[in-house]
Amino acid sequence: MERGGVRPGELTITPDPGALPGDARVVFIGRVRTPWRTLADCPKNVRTAREAGATASLEIEAAYRPGLAGLEGVSHLVVLYWMDRSRRDVIVQIPRHAGGPRGVFSLRSPARPNPIAMGVVPLVSLDTDAGRIEIGMLDCLDGTPLLDVKPYVPSVDAIADAAFD
Repeated sequence: MERGGVRPGELTITPDPGALPGDARVVFIGRVRTPWRTLADCPKNVRTAREAGATASLEIEAAYRPGLAGLEGVSHLVVLYWMDRSRRDVIVQIPRHAGGPRGVFSLRSPARPNPIAMGVVPLVSLDTDAGRIEIGMLDCLDGTPLLDVKPYVPSVDAIADAAFD
């Protein structure tokens, strides 16, 4: 498994949350397909991935394909995916874009106790029978496990005065 390292000054927790027994049962409903095979090649965020100009796709397992009914009229999706090759024991990071240490819950880094990532992407095309959704690009490696797909609802999801430092 390819994983990133810990930078000087970052903090880890013991035991690694990935080694603990689970609190809940999560199932992967499919896989994300992207052109990126290594962490070195993968963009660091969805915006950078989007700027690559390519598209990604979601491959939905057969048992979950009936759940795609009704997506035909949706323009954008919220995609939740499991960054399975990320560290789970880093709790304080020193991101390159910030002026100092930050707790993982103030970052969108994939290194976190539960490596859940999300992206809002345009729905490019949908083949419900094949379980294939072509989308705008995501910032993950090819084969990343897919947790969920939800419609993006602008009247509910967009917050005009949201802030991020």
